[in-house]
Amino acid sequence: MTTAPLLLVSDQIAGRARLLTVPDGTPVASLEGRHLAEHPGFLALPGGRVACVDDRAGELLVLDPFGARDGGPLVERRLPVATPAEQLAADPAGRRLALTTGLGDNTEPWSELLTVLDLVDGDCVRVRTRPGEPGVTVLADPADGENAWVVLRHREPGALTVHRWSELLDATPGCPPAAAHQSLPLPPDGHGDAQDPLTGRVFAATSQGVHRARRRDGVLVAEETLPWRAPGRGYFLRLDPHRRTLWSCLRGGPAEPQRWSEWTNHAWRHELDGHRTEVCDLGPGLVFRMAFTARHAAFTRIHPDGDELLLLDAESTSPEVVRRVPLAPMDGAPRGGRSPWEGVQRRAVAASPGAGWVAASRGGHGQVVLLDADGGGDPRVLDVGTPLDHGGRLVMIGAGDGAEGDANGR
Repeated sequence: MTTAPLLLVSDQIAGRARLLTVPDGTPVASLEGRHLAEHPGFLALPGGRVACVDDRAGELLVLDPFGARDGGPLVERRLPVATPAEQLAADPAGRRLALTTGLGDNTEPWSELLTVLDLVDGDCVRVRTRPGEPGVTVLADPADGENAWVVLRHREPGALTVHRWSELLDATPGCPPAAAHQSLPLPPDGHGDAQDPLTGRVFAATSQGVHRARRRDGVLVAEETLPWRAPGRGYFLRLDPHRRTLWSCLRGGPAEPQRWSEWTNHAWRHELDGHRTEVCDLGPGLVFRMAFTARHAAFTRIHPDGDELLLLDAESTSPEVVRRVPLAPMDGAPRGGRSPWEGVQRRAVAASPGAGWVAASRGGHGQVVLLDADGGGDPRVLDVGTPLDHGGRLVMIGAGDGAEGDANGR
């Protein structure tokens, strides 16, 4: 018998999180006074656990949703980390975690701290690298899982820098500088990271395409860049470990944020083993992150003419939109002629790769829409008891769904 997934709804502004059953939305646990960082999101760990960061408290939290459903505590573990949290990643085993720091609520980079954590030994170390908004992956040696690397993706100037895990853990107190033992050049506009744990490859998105590098004979070796094959570029990468595909959403059109309603959007999918790349037009407006069900890739699209949830057949040879579901408008939604980022409501999306349910938030209204992507029925609306300003953050957790195969926070 398949265990139904659980949905964690986080309101990072109000400092609340709610754990709900799917699909009826029954509350089973909650967190108060916890401002879970929106940017690094949630990192799936083995055993149905999830890691996230309380940005205000400066703590990494390991959550046990199914234990909480059965009466145990939701927070299984707390470890100190540097904030503001930028990107969170783990090695393929889910033991070694790395967290970078970014701008937070500032206009310029001011923090250059990297935190590395070992969830088995309890080690937690902070070092200095470079200020900015770095991405991160934690690569294990396919032949020796103990020989891990932390790979940072920097901007301005762009680079992939490699740090040995053992050297980071040997750092002295006082957040000393940590020198990389290797660096590969990148364009200066990187945004988006992923890894393939089966091959030891790391991926970084830039305006030129998806840059690839592979761990080989003790060094990181650059490989051919994957082209976008559509107007614009991707600002986000995500691995679908079940189908071994890499996904992004390509944003094109005018550069001015005020003209966001004219932006073009294409879903981009690359087969890691078949080396085939396909794109699919999603329509104009604001599209960003995505989520995977057992059979679909889900996106939300915000536009002055109406918002919608889009479902693509993730198993098709050529992905295409198979369903468009209208979403109720948001008070305070982005408006034409203004930036879609500051002081507006947005939407978050979540799904479990082991189930057919998709969740999308209605920012500012305290609501989450829940849709059965396989069943074809009408969506249901859950009132979650917190406003979800700026869209909140969602994660759907399925027991044994394999979500930890994507080792970057989402």
